[in-house]
Amino acid sequence: MRVVILAGGKGTRLQPYSLVLPKPLMPIGDLPILEIELRQLRHYGVTDVTIAVGHLANIIMALFGDGTQLGLNITYAIEDRPRGTIGPLAHIPELRRENGPFLLMNGDTLTDLDFRSFAEGHARDRVLVSVATFTKNISIDLGVMEMSPEQRLVGFREKPVIPFSVSMGIYAMNSGVLDLIPASGPFGFDDLMNLCLEKKIEVRSHPHDGIWLDIGRPDDYRAAVEIFEKNRAMLCPWEKTSRERIG
Repeated sequence: MRVVILAGGKGTRLQPYSLVLPKPLMPIGDLPILEIELRQLRHYGVTDVTIAVGHLANIIMALFGDGTQLGLNITYAIEDRPRGTIGPLAHIPELRRENGPFLLMNGDTLTDLDFRSFAEGHARDRVLVSVATFTKNISIDLGVMEMSPEQRLVGFREKPVIPFSVSMGIYAMNSGVLDLIPASGPFGFDDLMNLCLEKKIEVRSHPHDGIWLDIGRPDDYRAAVEIFEKNRAMLCPWEKTSRERIG
C-alpha cells in the first residue's frame, strides 16, 4: 500500500523555527519527526511513499532523496500553491495508476499507531475512507447550567470534561476518493467529510488509545519531545527489531 505524506505546509504556528526549517524536519530527540514516521512505516512493511512538499521543499528532498537509505522508494509531489489536506491527491499520478488503497497522513504526527493493523481494518471493512481517531477530553473550567426551553434549570455540572472523537490526521482511502476531489482549488479534510455526509458515503473510524499528538504549536512540540524520550521503545519499534537481529 502506497503512503502519501503531507509535508508542504508553512507551519506558521511554529514560527520562527519554521521560517528556516520545514515543520516535518523539526527534531524529536535525535530524529526529525518525518524520519520517525518513515521508519515506522518501513517497520510495518511499507515500501512506496510519496511526500507532498511545498514550503522549503528542497531541504526535505535533499535529506531523504529517493529513500534508499531508509529502505524505501520515495517520490515527491511538488505543490505550487496550497491545496489543503486532500487536494494534493489529485496531482499524484501513482494513485490513479496503481488504482488501489493508500494511506494519507500528516508529516508532523507523533504516534505509536500500528499502521499495518489500520490498513488491514480498512481493507476488511471495505469502505471508501477510514480515519484514525483519538479521544480528546476537553475541560470546561466553568459551572455548566442545563436549561429547559422555559429557561429553568434542569441540570448542573461543575467543570465537566467532554470527550470528543478527533481525527489523528491519518487516513486510509480507496482510489475512488480521487473522483471526489476537484481538479483545482483547495480541498480539505473537512470538505471531504461534508461531501461524504452529503452523498451518504460510509466513513469508518479506527479508534486509537495509545500515543498521539502533532507538533503544530510550540507547547505541542515541547510535549512531543518529552513524550518521545519517555516512550522511545514504543515510538521506534524498528530499533527493537534491529537489536533482535543483531542478537
